[in-house]
Amino acid sequence: MDQKKRSSFSGKIGFILSSAGASVGLGNIWRFPYLAAKWGGGIFVLVYIILAVTFGYTMIMAETAVGRMTRRSPVGAFRRFGSTPLHLLGGWLNAVVPIIIVSYYCVIGGWVIKYFAGYLFRGTSVMASEGYFDAYIADGGQSMLWFLVFGGLTMLVIYMGVENGIERVSSLLMPALVVLSLIIAVYSCTRPGALEGVKYFLIPKPRDFSWKTVVNAMEQMFYSLSIAMGILYTFGSYMKDDTGIEEATLQVEIFDTVIAMMAGLMIIPAVFAFSGGNADTLNAGPALMFITIPRVFDSMMGGGLVGILFFMLVTFAALTSAIALAESAVSTVEDELHMSRKGAVLAVTLVILGLGTLTALGYGPLSAVTLFGMQFLDFFDFLANSLLMPIGALATCLLVVNAIGLDRIDEEIEKSGHSFRLKGVFHFMIRTLCPVFVLIIFAFSIAGILGLVSL
Repeated sequence: MDQKKRSSFSGKIGFILSSAGASVGLGNIWRFPYLAAKWGGGIFVLVYIILAVTFGYTMIMAETAVGRMTRRSPVGAFRRFGSTPLHLLGGWLNAVVPIIIVSYYCVIGGWVIKYFAGYLFRGTSVMASEGYFDAYIADGGQSMLWFLVFGGLTMLVIYMGVENGIERVSSLLMPALVVLSLIIAVYSCTRPGALEGVKYFLIPKPRDFSWKTVVNAMEQMFYSLSIAMGILYTFGSYMKDDTGIEEATLQVEIFDTVIAMMAGLMIIPAVFAFSGGNADTLNAGPALMFITIPRVFDSMMGGGLVGILFFMLVTFAALTSAIALAESAVSTVEDELHMSRKGAVLAVTLVILGLGTLTALGYGPLSAVTLFGMQFLDFFDFLANSLLMPIGALATCLLVVNAIGLDRIDEEIEKSGHSFRLKGVFHFMIRTLCPVFVLIIFAFSIAGILGLVSL
């Protein structure tokens, strides 16, 4: 593809809002609160923040800098510096991951839109009724319908392009996310009994710390900050040279962490107000959003309106992340297969349709079919997040340190006179701790599937 014709963001704000949109999604509003609830509240939050400002900062900087340096999506970016198995594997891992994730992400996004529509038209008591969620996901027709609705919205934005589609939608939805999350968090935290939930979420207690807290916080950081998903390579390739990479990275991290914290303050205090901090309720895991929270809203005065606003918020967040994942996939197809954007969008849509259909029907007509004992959604999630992403991140570390060289990365970050204030932290992390952390995640993932540990 001719680099002169490559799409780009209009400027720094466009990159920040689009990258924040990529990061702020179901990882923040669905996954972060239930992991924090399960793994110690405040101590989980503290560990996560420490990892985000060190490990997360380093990986975002590295991927963005390589993307802008090469003006290529992941495969082309890796290949720019060699054709060894490392370069080929690293590039394709970072390219395949977003395709896998967006396929099941659109199914979960369909669940969210279904709940938003349910609160609008059916009412709180219906959405909170016993067995509602299980019956819905077991209905193959309903699950497919809402998967197609969400996936169609995502690919429509992608078809519109980088500046007119992704950037414009992110610029509209991200401010709306902030306002909605603030309204719901204030409401949740002011319910009777909610103060204990605020304390549990914000005050670290050393007795709640365990190695599982660290491992889950590391995995959440990957998921939340869009590391090793190919997105940051792609968005970096759209970044103009006069945009400061370090400044933009820090602003994206702040945006992402603030939304995650607001999500925790929306959900955990409400659960405490509803259950008094019951351990079984806090450990509900993925069911927290679709089963527990509707029951919480049903018990609240004005819960119907809160439910509408909450699932509108989650829909916006899921859409911005799905758009970023799909864009990374489309960019790779454009670059590697030399297809037009229209053709690349169609090709990626067909892949999403195929893999997403398996996921959408995985709890209904295909529920008897499992892979390594897992339903399709669980298998795709495990494959992408627990296996491929750590290997892809390790490949990035090796690429930056051994193939490109830290001096060249420094030059890219300092381009156009921008300072690199945390250069020492970046060098130390990318050389030493980042590879160790990704190997830890990978080792625990393998141990988990073998039944040696439970996470």
